[in-house]
This record gives sequence, structure tokens and C-alpha cells, in this order.
Amino acid sequence: MFACGALAAGEPYPSTYQPHAGSPIIIRNATVLDGTGKRIDGADVLMRDGRIVAVGPGLDGANATAIDAQGRWVTPGLIDVHSHLGVYASPGVNASQDGNEATDPVTAGVWAEHSVWPQDPGFETALAGGVTTLQVLPGSANLIGGRGVTLRNVHATTYQAMKFPGAPQGLKMACGENPKRVYGSKDRAPSTRMGNVAGYRQAFADAQDYQRQQEKYAAELAAFERKKGKHKAKDGVEDAVAPVPPKRDLRLETLVAAMKGEVRVHVHCYRADEMATMLDLAREFNFKIAAFHHGVEAYKISERLAQEGVCGALWADWWGFKMEAYDGIWENLAFVDAPRNGCAIVHSDSAEGIQRLNQEAAKGMARGQRAGLDIPPERAIRWVTSNPARALGIADRVGTLEPGKLADVVVWNRDPFSVYALPDLVYIDGAVAYDRKAPPAKPASDFLLGQPAVGAP
Repeated sequence: MFACGALAAGEPYPSTYQPHAGSPIIIRNATVLDGTGKRIDGADVLMRDGRIVAVGPGLDGANATAIDAQGRWVTPGLIDVHSHLGVYASPGVNASQDGNEATDPVTAGVWAEHSVWPQDPGFETALAGGVTTLQVLPGSANLIGGRGVTLRNVHATTYQAMKFPGAPQGLKMACGENPKRVYGSKDRAPSTRMGNVAGYRQAFADAQDYQRQQEKYAAELAAFERKKGKHKAKDGVEDAVAPVPPKRDLRLETLVAAMKGEVRVHVHCYRADEMATMLDLAREFNFKIAAFHHGVEAYKISERLAQEGVCGALWADWWGFKMEAYDGIWENLAFVDAPRNGCAIVHSDSAEGIQRLNQEAAKGMARGQRAGLDIPPERAIRWVTSNPARALGIADRVGTLEPGKLADVVVWNRDPFSVYALPDLVYIDGAVAYDRKAPPAKPASDFLLGQPAVGAP
């Protein structure tokens, strides 16, 4: 089996992220929502060497700086699976609109990270909202829009210095109105939903053929090496002819990576019937959908999503702005979360919404409770922590406050599901990334120079 893309030649644009050094810290006497479904009252959180050491009451915090969190709440750092920060940067001018390569319905070869502008002021405002990790995706103009990147929400000059080490890339796909609206004309397909599906199928069929060519080449190369070795051992004469590799195709390389599970597929899709079609497409071409994004009608197929292990990355109350987004309900998040193995996620798709993911989760929690579902805070916090970590393939490192996990921690001034809740402290890898009482003297972005720092009075 051949290894495609970055795996074949080493990652071409590697992460250069380096955690900031942080001293040992113990947060004392907080109400802790650990992201696993537990609430621990009067608990301590001990961080050392960038990791969670322990969570519980009465911890030994010798040699650690103590933070008194009496009356405050502590959660894992928030994670947004659907952001366009850096690729649709502020200020919102044409020069910084780099999220859609709207030149072909299938642009699987483009990578969102190559558009990320690290000085986007939105990163700093998202940090002030408790967001420590985010996936930046291409837009939804195309059937297959390209690869996404998972970033650590730290100040940096290059995107490589923000890139989450070892996190899988995402693949952005879109169904429904957007691709057929962008490309629908007499000479540009697709113009219908059936054209959309035909476009996905042809792209993945081409990728299957590309994969066969690469595997054939790998087998021929192995045979050549064996034959060459035998000739050298026999008489030193080398008459074997090396096979010629197929021409590299970056678009098909990405799709092969998706079929092999090396890239995680994220699908912009609103209607339940189209989500079902995309699940069938995934089965036809043997790839896994990590999450449906937006999913206004996800509640209609919540059991199937849970059975197939597919997350629903949803808004709390954003729908009705176009026909395919018409049939929304307040309880969507709660109903997707309800089945066994259900995976509901609150996402933003918005430079403003990313600043209040906790409030969006609170709305979904309240509506679910009104519908008779039991959704305590310790369950709802998973919608913005451990569930997005699961969808991004990084749940072994972030999303919960478990020993050994990266010390991404938010200290809230009160219950994070209150409309008045604000992060007082945000830690990334155990180092202070944001302090509401001591905003940085200098903004991270040149476009904020001369403006009050985030959190300043």
C-alpha cells in the first residue's frame, strides 16, 4: 500500500509550534467540568510541564503557584471545529478573502493553511472567549474545497508556529445549494443536486484509479529492487529497468488520503436527505465522515448519525436564511446528543460566534431541558470540548481535564452557561495565554495597534 502526500515524503509544511514554558500551577476550590461528563465541586486542578497532573479535592500543590478559584468554574479549553479565522480575516476586505478557491468544483489539492494570516485580530478575540484550539477550513463554494488545518490559538508570525503538532488535516466538502449556485450555468457544472453527487462520485472514482496506479508502481518498484539485488549478488551486472512513477496529482492525493483515513472528512450539509446521501457516498468509496457541519435537519437522522459514529457540528439557533436551512428546530443540538454514542458539537462558522461558544451551548442545553431531556452542565460542556476533539482526531491530547492531557484550561468567573460568564484566565499547555485582569500591553495584531486590548476596561 503506497503512502500518499505528506506521508510519502515527510510533512512538507511541518508544525513549528513550541509550547510556552509555564511554571507549575494549582487552581484551587473550583467547580470543575472535566469534559468527560463529570462535575467536581470544590476541586483543584494541578498543571505541570504543560500537562494536567491531577483533578480533585485537596490536591498537594507543593511548589506550584496557587490560584484561588472559589466561586469560579473551570473547564477544558474550548475547541471550534469550523472556523474561517485567518482565511477570511479582519478587516473584511477583498484582499483578505482567501477561503474559497472558486475556480473548479473540486479543488481538493488546496490547503486552507496556505491562506491563514496569523495576524487576524479574530484569533485574539476568540482566545478571550476561551477558545484554545480551532480547525480552519476552506469555504463551501466547492463540492470538495480542500484541506483544513487545526491550530493552537497562540500568537505567532507564521501559521506553522500555530499548527497543532500531529493533528490530522481535515477535508472540506459541501452539498446542497452552495456548489450548484456557484457553478450552475450553461457551461459550468454542477447546476443541480444530482450534478453535485455525480461530481463527488467522479472525483473519488478518479482517486481510486490514482490509488491503483500508485500501488502498481509501488509493487513494480519493490520487484525492481529485488531483481537488482539478485543481479548484484550474482555477477555485478545490473540490467533491470526502474519503473516510472505516475505523475503526482495533488487533488487526487488528498482524496486517496481521505479514503485511507489519513485526512478527516467534514461535510457542510443542511438537509437530512442529503446527509443520508453523503453517508451512502462515504460507504461507496470507503471513507469516513467525521462530522456534518451546520446540519439544520440533523435531528431527523440523529439515531443514524450516532450508529455510524458521525458528529453533528451545529448552531444553537441559526437557520431559515435559505431554503435548505429552513426546517430548523431549537432542540437540534439536544436531539443529536441524546442517542447512545451521540456526538453533538457547537461550532461557529463566524468570527463573532467563536467568541461565545459557551453561550451557544447554553441555549442548546436550555432548549433540550425544556423538551424533557436531562442535560446538566457536565454533559453540555462536551459540545465545545471533548466532542470537537473527537471529530478532529485529537481527543487523546485535548478536550478533557484528565491526567496526561495537554493543560488547556479555562477559569470562568461563574457558571460558563450563564449569559454573564467570562473567562478570567485561559491556559494553553499550562501557560497563561489570556488574563482578563492583565491584558497584554501590545496587541498581537498590527491592526489592533492603538486600540484597547481585549479585556481592557
